[in-house]
Amino acid sequence: MTDLLALADINATSDVVGGKGAALARLARAHLPVPNGFHVTTTAYHQFIVANDLTTHLTAALAQLDASRPMTFESVAQMVSDLFARAPLPPSLVQAIDDAYRALGHDVAVAVRSSATAEDLGERSFAGQYETFLNVRGTAAVHEAVKRCWASLWNARALRYRAQQRIAPRALAIAVLVQEMIPADVAGVLFTAHPVTGARDCVVINATWGLGDALVSGLVTPDTFVVEKASGRIIERDIVEKTRMRVCGEEGIVEQSVPLAQQRAPALDDARIVELTRLGVHIEQLAGMPMDVEWTLAHNRWAILQARPITTLG
Repeated sequence: MTDLLALADINATSDVVGGKGAALARLARAHLPVPNGFHVTTTAYHQFIVANDLTTHLTAALAQLDASRPMTFESVAQMVSDLFARAPLPPSLVQAIDDAYRALGHDVAVAVRSSATAEDLGERSFAGQYETFLNVRGTAAVHEAVKRCWASLWNARALRYRAQQRIAPRALAIAVLVQEMIPADVAGVLFTAHPVTGARDCVVINATWGLGDALVSGLVTPDTFVVEKASGRIIERDIVEKTRMRVCGEEGIVEQSVPLAQQRAPALDDARIVELTRLGVHIEQLAGMPMDVEWTLAHNRWAILQARPITTLG
């Protein structure tokens, strides 16, 4: 299996590109608005491990885990992070990543996202456990972000969760998505079923100004819209004051104040809400199940950043 795959490649299955990558590959093949990019496959991860003889070191580090001593999760995670940081990428992988990155555009900003093989499954929720790096520029920065995504497979939160779920470490691998960075004007999440009541006849949309990581991190409280699927009628709306947002800066992501005129204005108008609802319903129909969708709107164009099953409905 190759180290890299094009975003919509038919071979981009969950065992090769992880749950997140496989979901976005399916949407891209269905011609939904997924940002262009490529997968660094689980094969590349395994080759990195073998090339740097890391298996022995990983086994020794994991042997130090003790559920009765919570700090061992932190110390083991740090050991693994240091191991991965010191280990070089194989030269052939460096060349492949550099070629694929340059094909996206000269010094283009990208989002580098982890995609684990046990992620985004209907029966488990690994949301937010692994690393994402936004507004990354240059080949050296992409290399570093890829290795940090790999290392996040062994971060303290993921180690704790897998211990609780009794998931064997040998069953795991991780891929990485590298995609064009979308400098969102508005972003948020969409649920194709009500995440609290479980109602399947409506869509719930959360929306805020700027990048969606401000919402995911809890920095902001978003506007909320509840929309009837069949008619597109907005049946509930809650517009809140939005004073802070995160945007793409010259180096990385920066937090700034929302312009005064926008702070009490809805992040989406009614026409956009209807458009987004239709997009969400289409994604649900493709998946065959209720979905949790991360989306952005930039320069009047939608982009889908992630789509995973809603795991709280039962």
